[in-house]
Amino acid sequence: MTTTVSWPDTLPLPTFDGYGIEPQDGVLRTEMEAGPARQRRRHTQTPSRIPVRWRFTQWQFGIFEAWYKWKGLEGATWFAMDLLGGLGVVTHEARFVGAGSSPYKATPRRGGQGAIWIVTTTLEIRERPVLTEAALDIVLAEDVAGLLATVNSLHTTIHTSLPSTAW
Repeated sequence: MTTTVSWPDTLPLPTFDGYGIEPQDGVLRTEMEAGPARQRRRHTQTPSRIPVRWRFTQWQFGIFEAWYKWKGLEGATWFAMDLLGGLGVVTHEARFVGAGSSPYKATPRRGGQGAIWIVTTTLEIRERPVLTEAALDIVLAEDVAGLLATVNSLHTTIHTSLPSTAW
């Protein structure tokens, strides 16, 4: 990861509402006069977009606005943020791209303890974390479900069945 800016620990992660991964097209297609079209990779690092939604308290929204301006450079810089993907919740490099002419939309709502702010935007992800090619080869060649079941069984045995003190 090449970024030094991180999403603040004091702010929540995005909610599941509206969350989705939208990979961008990384293939260039050329139609031929005769025969099938040719396709090739456009580049090796294909960005993805993730529409996100946060639910902030008044205080959290104030922190978000300040962080966006001073640390996020109003959407101009990449930052590290934990997001949900195929490998679970892992750190991604993201930046704000927004929707339309606005980098994000903030809507106040009444809450039990004061105003609640619903903030929506779209993040661009530089490169989504995925299995390495070597790890993929292992997963495709081996019984991963059986391996995971064995690991879970071993974990249970060690932490619940064995004595907690040394012999």
